[in-house]
Amino acid sequence: MVSKEVEKLLLKVQKPGRYVGGELNEVIKDKRKVDVRFAFCFPDTYEVGMSHLGMKILYSLFNSVDYIWCERVFAPWIDMEELMRGRNIPLYALESGDPVSDFDFIGFTLQYELSYTNMLNMLRMSNVPIYSRDRTELKNIVVAGGPCACNPEPVADFVDMFFIGEGEEVDLEVMELFRECRANGESKAEFLERCARIEGVYVPSLYEVSYNDDGTIAAFTPKGSAPAVIHKRLMKKMDESYYPDNFVVPNVEIVHDRAVQEIFRGCIRGCRFCQAGFIYRPVREKSPEVINEQCKKLCMNTGYDEVSLSSLSSSDYSQIVPLLEKLTSWCGDEKVSISLPSLRVDGFTDEIMNKIKTVRKSGLTFAPEAGSQRMRDVINKNVRHDELMQTCATAFAGGWTTVKLYFMIGLPTETMDDVADIAHLGQSVVDTYYQTPNRSKGKSVRVTVSASSFVPKPFTPFQWEPQDTIPVLHEKQEHIKESIITKKITFNYHDADTSFLEAVFARGDRRLSKAMALACERGFHFDGWNDCFDLQKWLDIFEECGIDPAFYANRRRSFDEILPWDHIDYGVSKQFLIKECQKAYNNTTTPHCRLKCSGCGAAKYGEGVCFEKRQDMV
Repeated sequence: MVSKEVEKLLLKVQKPGRYVGGELNEVIKDKRKVDVRFAFCFPDTYEVGMSHLGMKILYSLFNSVDYIWCERVFAPWIDMEELMRGRNIPLYALESGDPVSDFDFIGFTLQYELSYTNMLNMLRMSNVPIYSRDRTELKNIVVAGGPCACNPEPVADFVDMFFIGEGEEVDLEVMELFRECRANGESKAEFLERCARIEGVYVPSLYEVSYNDDGTIAAFTPKGSAPAVIHKRLMKKMDESYYPDNFVVPNVEIVHDRAVQEIFRGCIRGCRFCQAGFIYRPVREKSPEVINEQCKKLCMNTGYDEVSLSSLSSSDYSQIVPLLEKLTSWCGDEKVSISLPSLRVDGFTDEIMNKIKTVRKSGLTFAPEAGSQRMRDVINKNVRHDELMQTCATAFAGGWTTVKLYFMIGLPTETMDDVADIAHLGQSVVDTYYQTPNRSKGKSVRVTVSASSFVPKPFTPFQWEPQDTIPVLHEKQEHIKESIITKKITFNYHDADTSFLEAVFARGDRRLSKAMALACERGFHFDGWNDCFDLQKWLDIFEECGIDPAFYANRRRSFDEILPWDHIDYGVSKQFLIKECQKAYNNTTTPHCRLKCSGCGAAKYGEGVCFEKRQDMV
């Protein structure tokens, strides 16, 4: 419910539907009858935030509790922000229209490092102090979670507490504790100290960091009863985990405008650059029966005619064919299409193809990640050239004519020959199309080759590796362009400047907070968008603050250096990551979890793939 002042602005902005609420399935409660109000803030536009599965799950979960009212808040786009600032209208929640400063909790999901400035800007637009030390009362508790919380240090001075790992249980425990502390008249400091004892909660203000003369971390010291190591939280039984039977249906078209069904968490593969593949271990699956029923309810309650099966690698779901059989038994009659994102090259079988093409055919997307076999071995992709060509031939014979291939440049040990092989692999796919005898006649093939720049991330075997400098990344992008010899290949690439800043924030420490605060003061926002991003302005701020960004992005770390995230445990041991990094230098692969256990450490959770019957046990 928007205010009269906001209503006056709506005809002056590009997409007024972003700012009005009132959508199908939104939750409205009487604020006088709830004990805890939670502003769920997504630090990006409405279209991006409304596509995010985690927000859908937690929004519904929080609102299933009688005493909690969770509302949604998104970052207003530039046009709306300017109008709101010009009229002193604070940032507000969509459901009630109330200002964010009225809420007990202000929660952010941090999906992308370049959204940090949006988080601070949203606090500023809410008239809420950005530094946690300046928020002294037991209200406006700023919390954050998501994949970027695995290295919370760059924004540790602004956030009261981070949720480490999966939030379904720990979030509710914290809100129940808040309710108790407020009823008892306890202070914010007392509340935070009690929260720090909950597994999966990290309270940055309860830790001190000291540094060596060379700028590396000397020690990370907890205060009082705060734990020395913070262990992630994990949902162990996926069939029993909360999943909504409806989603808020957006007013405007969003990035992923469809029903989304989570089929499992984690990944068995262990690609050495992939943070998600390690921080979500171990793999835990839902049963086909539960998935099927949840899909039916979602489609019935939202009206969507497409269901996307969400996971890190859909074809690695161990019961994918029985699941597709259950789904296609009713999806065809209901004209509901099934989308299988994140298909692996070696997982696209005739059986899977025949199931998904009965409803609707769209383009296929695969991620070889590297052009040469040597590089695919370095990153532990475990995909061979002939497998990719066979997969493409299967797809072409099945009627597909459009293939997207995702690659990465700047990976450890990469040479210019490896880079050129990205173009050569795209050409091989084109050639395979014309060599497939039973392809669709009279149609041309379209291959899109996309190359992003490698960003070393925490909790991966490559967390110690340097990122290529911007000039080197530009040189590699040009080399791919020059190596493409057909117009049937479209080449897209990610801006190297944003990748550099992403690497700075991904491996940064608390000293970056000074630069973040200055960026907020100067109105930085939407750094992940080309419309707003300006690397030179960031470099000026770093210089002003005495920060060398190359120290974080382009420096190789030693295995014995204390890393800014070493006090956080995501279940994968540091020794395992070191061993994997060393294997990468030798172009040696590691079999996936269902073939052989590699002893990463995730078995300690007592669930998931670690306890399935594996081939090495037979």
